[in-house]
Amino acid sequence: MNKSERILVAMSGGVDSSVAAALLVEQGHDVTGAYMKNWINEIRVIGDCPWQQDLEDARAVAEKLGIPFQVVNLMDEYRERIVDYLLRGYEEGITPNPDVMCNREIKFGVFRRWAVENGFDAVATGHYARSHLTDNGSREILTGRDPNKDQTYFLALMQPDQVRDARFPVGNMLKSDVRKTARNRGLPNAEKKDSQGICFIGEVKMSDFLRAHLPDEPGPVVGIDGTVLGEHRGLHYYTLGQRKGIGVASNTHNKNYVVVEKRKDTRELVVGFDEPDTPKLYAGACLLSQVSFTGEPITEPREMLARARYRAPSVPVQVEPLPENRMRVTWREPQRALACGQICALYDGEILRGGGVYSEIMYG
Repeated sequence: MNKSERILVAMSGGVDSSVAAALLVEQGHDVTGAYMKNWINEIRVIGDCPWQQDLEDARAVAEKLGIPFQVVNLMDEYRERIVDYLLRGYEEGITPNPDVMCNREIKFGVFRRWAVENGFDAVATGHYARSHLTDNGSREILTGRDPNKDQTYFLALMQPDQVRDARFPVGNMLKSDVRKTARNRGLPNAEKKDSQGICFIGEVKMSDFLRAHLPDEPGPVVGIDGTVLGEHRGLHYYTLGQRKGIGVASNTHNKNYVVVEKRKDTRELVVGFDEPDTPKLYAGACLLSQVSFTGEPITEPREMLARARYRAPSVPVQVEPLPENRMRVTWREPQRALACGQICALYDGEILRGGGVYSEIMYG
């Protein structure tokens, strides 16, 4: 066992972070649980934002484990760094990724700094990822053992100092084993369902959240040839590659439409058929901005693996570092519906090396 550490566990009220805390206690660490109070659905967006129940569940687990517990109020920072970032991105016509930013800016950002200021050695979460100590004493992030739950994609923008202080106790476990562990230890939330909502906002549909914060800006739905096919409520309700909920029926040949472009200046939502040869649907390369690395930076062109999005497989790419924290990524096989504002994660085998934000998509 590694030497005992004083660890602050981000307890969301869910089973993963609860088991993470339980494992650290059993390993002999000095563990404190903390609930990050980030969002309370002040304007009552339609949907369940169960922060009070989550807080009660987290506290109940801490009591069961016999560890100290406290609430860390990060609402101002969350609104500024996540909610405002999210809304600003949709207003600009891109598709931001709040979950990735939440990890970098909140969990391993302001929450981690709070932990350091209060004498903790590390911050632990319930992510399905592994924190590996290398021979030279540095840490690196490896993919989780459960291929269906691996969450390293959401950690792609973490910085080396954040990686150094991060612990992922359930990363070597399958989800089924996490549930079993929770039951065996009598944790009160062992059967609690996993959250499916926006990071810390709860079970709120993105469309409902956007409707409550951004005005509708209707415009035409047009085909690739310019034919007007219908009307949309606002470009911010759609993302590239979207097939359902466009509001345009399939054509006479029963081919389904898919979103291929959003033209902010004219408010046109461009759709085409969901086929490999449809223009602006499959990309061969892209430019990344805000590139960051979890360890040593990549400074020379080379081959790597990349994930185009969460749940996507790691596939071969050629990367070329560029000035100003940018990178060109060329895909061996064209990728479907890459969207500016989303995240590309970079790997060496099972080692997460970093990532960046799609800033330009290249077709053809």
